[in-house]
Amino acid sequence: MTDTVEAGPASIDIVLIDDHAIVRHGLRSILEREPDFRVVGEAATFESGRAVVDQVRPAIVVLDLKLSTGSDTEGLDLCAALVAAHPELGVLVLTTFIDDHLVLAAIHNGARGYVVKDVDTSALIRAIRDISRGGSAFDARSAAAMVRGIHATPAESDNKLTSREQEVLELLSRGMSNVEIGKKLFISDTTVKFHVGNILRKLGVSRRAEAVHLAGKMGLI
Repeated sequence: MTDTVEAGPASIDIVLIDDHAIVRHGLRSILEREPDFRVVGEAATFESGRAVVDQVRPAIVVLDLKLSTGSDTEGLDLCAALVAAHPELGVLVLTTFIDDHLVLAAIHNGARGYVVKDVDTSALIRAIRDISRGGSAFDARSAAAMVRGIHATPAESDNKLTSREQEVLELLSRGMSNVEIGKKLFISDTTVKFHVGNILRKLGVSRRAEAVHLAGKMGLI
């Protein structure tokens, strides 16, 4: 007679991306209390985040939007890059920022969930499980922000430059390159490229020079 061994629950492999080590360590200690959760990697920057996800291929990434002192939204660009490279990946944004534009931008960039950092432990765990099953996860505030953003007028939701985009536009008008703008604002070249792309789209132009010319006529710079 052969003994049968009951299989345990399949593990959910998770990578934590946050620029604060103490936050990552706290999240790890919380999540690893769950028998089926495994934190298989951590990262603090855009570049290290891409590298660790490429290496360990997790099911879930818990991602902060702020990954540097100069940018509040570098995580948006990282989210898009990760999902483009790994379409099956579930990205849960866990951040201190709750803004209609950011919630919609996170969804457009491939995030499947968005919760703020003061969410209780059970809600965070439930969000990860929901995403791992192919669903989505939004706390009450991010869900409300998403609804407001969806129902906003096109001028409010799509065409208004953010404060960061306005800063980038002003530096573009001085003839600065992406590298120079990144150094000036303490953000990565990739983040600058993301903002420039948004500026061109919102102004309805295809070239940087056109954006500067039109912005001047509109009184934006």
